[in-house]
Amino acid sequence: MTTNQSRASYSPTDTSLLNGEHVERYRATGGVVGHIWNGVTCLLLTTVGRKSGQPRETPLIYARDGDDYIVIASKGGAPQAPNWFVNLKAEPQVTVQVLAERFPARAHIAKGDERDRLWRLAAEAWPNYNVYAGRTEREIPVVVLRRTVNGENSEG
Repeated sequence: MTTNQSRASYSPTDTSLLNGEHVERYRATGGVVGHIWNGVTCLLLTTVGRKSGQPRETPLIYARDGDDYIVIASKGGAPQAPNWFVNLKAEPQVTVQVLAERFPARAHIAKGDERDRLWRLAAEAWPNYNVYAGRTEREIPVVVLRRTVNGENSEG
């Protein structure tokens, strides 16, 4: 994709609800405010800070693949991965909130054909991911969040 194509296909986002405020309003309303953001669905991902050991909450756009939630570690195409991604690489056991439901999940990074298929699925929901990919040399990670029961994947 050329730079001109990237600019032409980029859709500016409404930034009136971001980061900490997004988390606060999402949590306070059980997702009534914040689950839909710029026309796409968002969840809250809680990771454990790799240095602090403290919980870190991040609102993220998601797509669904069956029972799994798919999130993209794009950071808008920045050269480095977002902190939440670095945290979940260190500790893949996370907590997810979708609307009012909170549940434990285990994260894994999709590779190969799985990554390609899930990238397309996520980019259908948020086409700006393709623009972000054109801004960076790194391969943007695709993360699968799978619900767990007692620390084990729910499908056994």
